[in-house]
Amino acid sequence: MACTWLSVRVELVSGHGADLWPRPGRVFVAARSHSFAQFATAVDLAFGRWDLAHLHLFTLSDGARVSPLEWWDGEAPDGTVDGHATKLSRLQAGEQFAYVFDMGDDWSHLCTVSEKRVDPLDELGEVPDRPVPYGGWGSLPDQYARRWEGDDGESSMPKRPARGLSDLPPILPWWGERRRR
Repeated sequence: MACTWLSVRVELVSGHGADLWPRPGRVFVAARSHSFAQFATAVDLAFGRWDLAHLHLFTLSDGARVSPLEWWDGEAPDGTVDGHATKLSRLQAGEQFAYVFDMGDDWSHLCTVSEKRVDPLDELGEVPDRPVPYGGWGSLPDQYARRWEGDDGESSMPKRPARGLSDLPPILPWWGERRRR
């Protein structure tokens, strides 16, 4: 297969009221025929989001906005085009654009299209039916800034077990109260 697919670097710049540094990132392979809606789903999953029922919006370098129009109930920003119908073929090599997930917590990303096209067979060993990450780095923050199950933002952090992993069942040799030898 010829090197016809886009390689798009996506860095998480800020969200939930905080700027991130160093910025975690992922690199995606995507066909020019994939939609912006498909790309948004790939980005959200690669950045560890499970509650995908939030508005999202791409802002392209020319100021154009792309988002699933049916989600806005007729209140989409003026000039917004539908993310299901708009294809990544609209992007140019070297172009930078923004992606914002969850218009309340404003998880903002800088997206950069590589100057070079890629071959998904070389990068992934297969040709996927959707955009997928093939590289990445950094620690990902929780979508709602929770640090543990049940974190309400006010309670103290649970105490760590006194003896390492003693709270775990002894399924693996280094887990549990009585470690297997």
